[in-house]
Amino acid sequence: MDVRTFTALLSADGQALLAEVADCAGIESDLALGTRLRREHDADLVAAAVTQNHLRHKASPKFGSDAARMYFTHDALEQSTRASVSAHRASRLVAAGVKRVVDLGCGIGGDLIAFARAGMETRGVELDPVRALISQANLVALGLPGRIECTDATALKIGADETAFIDPARRSARGRTFNPKDFEPSWEFATAMLAAGAVVKTMPGIAHRMIPEGAEAEWVSDGGSLVEACLWSPRFATARHRATLLPTGATLTEADDPGAAPHGGVGAVIYEPDDAVIRAGLVTAVAAQVGGWLLDEHIAYVSANAFTATSFARTFEVLAELPFREKALKAALKDRDIGELTIKKRGVDITPDALLKRLRLKGEERATVIMTRVQGQARAFLVDPIVGAPDIEPK
Repeated sequence: MDVRTFTALLSADGQALLAEVADCAGIESDLALGTRLRREHDADLVAAAVTQNHLRHKASPKFGSDAARMYFTHDALEQSTRASVSAHRASRLVAAGVKRVVDLGCGIGGDLIAFARAGMETRGVELDPVRALISQANLVALGLPGRIECTDATALKIGADETAFIDPARRSARGRTFNPKDFEPSWEFATAMLAAGAVVKTMPGIAHRMIPEGAEAEWVSDGGSLVEACLWSPRFATARHRATLLPTGATLTEADDPGAAPHGGVGAVIYEPDDAVIRAGLVTAVAAQVGGWLLDEHIAYVSANAFTATSFARTFEVLAELPFREKALKAALKDRDIGELTIKKRGVDITPDALLKRLRLKGEERATVIMTRVQGQARAFLVDPIVGAPDIEPK
């Protein structure tokens, strides 16, 4: 996609072509459709329309019904924030009294959409001219206010009443990078802005030692998947580490954490904390919440003798202990007529897919096995996910 082609796509002829592609997709193959349309339209414009239709379908899990009216590039879609996460961030800013926000490196405008919908005056800054055009087109397509400036975010003057949001690109010439030295804008720029009152989106795997003093790190999961970490400047920070679970908005901080938890054997229930909780270092807070203990001081599994509902962990009833050694495990599963097995593991040197191939199970039943360390020893447990609040007794 280039500026000329995208501008043509926004024209009346381009919009008619895009509508025709949407109507015919699934009826004609991409090859047949593209071949037919290129007889009457510019080849680059046809390719852009076919690509946009594909990307709109691909974007639906992130942007919902909005995706059908938005514009994307492959890379920008991959890098963009889920609408649910952007809306959560925007609601925090509004609750903190923010009225004007500037998105430094706004990409295709996913976060700008949430800021505008939340009622804030929005300004986007994007160095790439195609993405700048796309972000403006997305605001227009959704009937939202906001303006986009195609310029270098690092040279921009931030208004005294503006709050900056920064989502550094985490890609280098070699592809996705986890090295802050390769971020663009640089990590130094982002943290300097953070100290001045900004909000910075970063990678979920950020090390705790990298979190600047006074800032709050919020790890966010959506539908059970850890999707990002967000750093809030001291201006907005109300905790040091926070785990937030969407779509409910349930949140856990160090205020909920006693700082330590006992270790013990396996009780009637095993809790598997959400990845946001684990990244935030708040597993012991879950243990305190459910009246449980850690199976091992280095493993993020919690156990208890009774079921306590929690938003912050998947919960499993312990049905039986199984042999950990492969040959004996296979025999135990065969005796139970297990054919479809889910293996969950932490802290043990096992590759679940490889183990499943070696087990060669052929039974009729389904089962879940947790393989982990309990006080330093490798053990395996047959478990069943808990979806309600049954009366569970210790085994």
